[in-house]
Amino acid sequence: MADVTETALAGRSEPDRAVRQVPSGIAAVLAEPSVRFGGLLVLAVVAAALLAPLVALWLGHGPTEQFSDIALSEDGLPIGPGWAFPLGADGDGRDVLVRTLYGARISLLVSIPATTLAMVVGTSIGLIAGYFGGLADRVISQGIDVALSFPFVVTALSLLALNRGANGQPIADPVLVVVLIIALFSWTYFARLTRGLVLSLRHSPFVEAAQTLGASRRRILIREILPNVAPVALVYWAVQLPNNIVAEATLSFLGVGIQPPTASWGNMIADAQRSSLYQLQPWFLLGPSIALFLTVVGFNTLSAGLRNVLDPHRR
Repeated sequence: MADVTETALAGRSEPDRAVRQVPSGIAAVLAEPSVRFGGLLVLAVVAAALLAPLVALWLGHGPTEQFSDIALSEDGLPIGPGWAFPLGADGDGRDVLVRTLYGARISLLVSIPATTLAMVVGTSIGLIAGYFGGLADRVISQGIDVALSFPFVVTALSLLALNRGANGQPIADPVLVVVLIIALFSWTYFARLTRGLVLSLRHSPFVEAAQTLGASRRRILIREILPNVAPVALVYWAVQLPNNIVAEATLSFLGVGIQPPTASWGNMIADAQRSSLYQLQPWFLLGPSIALFLTVVGFNTLSAGLRNVLDPHRR
């Protein structure tokens, strides 16, 4: 019977196969202007993150090294851009350019794993809720609604506070904790999206044909429904990623995310705002702010282009 099922499913008519096929060829993706522009910005951010150690070696400035004798004036104020410090220094005599480049590494190190984890968890839960329906769907949908009711900042502050030991030091790696917290608040969006797609797909002709031929539920979910859901989930991954970059920057700005002296765009912006030294040395604030802005624009533009190419509803 299994062989018959495989043969029958493999021999499905070309129209059905054409409906389910996603035109995700490299040429089709690269032909989209938004993909090219957003991709260039994203590649620039990734290159900056990868080349950060080389730039630090070339300038001779580590991300946490302080050069009070040459980076601060006689009045203790940070110097502006120059050959030695291309974007000037901060209030502690550290190189703003080097710290901005290392901040890109932190943003990508946090946002990419967090968004990927949220996509895997949310898509899996959405598949179960949408396909099985009934009690499972009601319980999962209620759980999603409860999870969405928690305010992100307040809940994140509470969870991060629990990561403090008696001596005030973090119990677990702050980067790992921030990744888990962001994923905890992101999976619900993937779950809702996937559930809605599965509800519309589970009564499709190709799914009913697979059921008639005796395919197992596991096979139907993995071989029939998931390939139709995956492209949309991947597009939404690119949509959610810049939101999670901003979320990490927000937590670091509030002083509960990535802790100084580790360079993060959020804590760099917070440091500039607290000291008000950006009024004398604007790149103290502009460096991480522009980097954050360009990164979010790049991923948003890339996701918009991918949505135009891969999302069957858009097409």
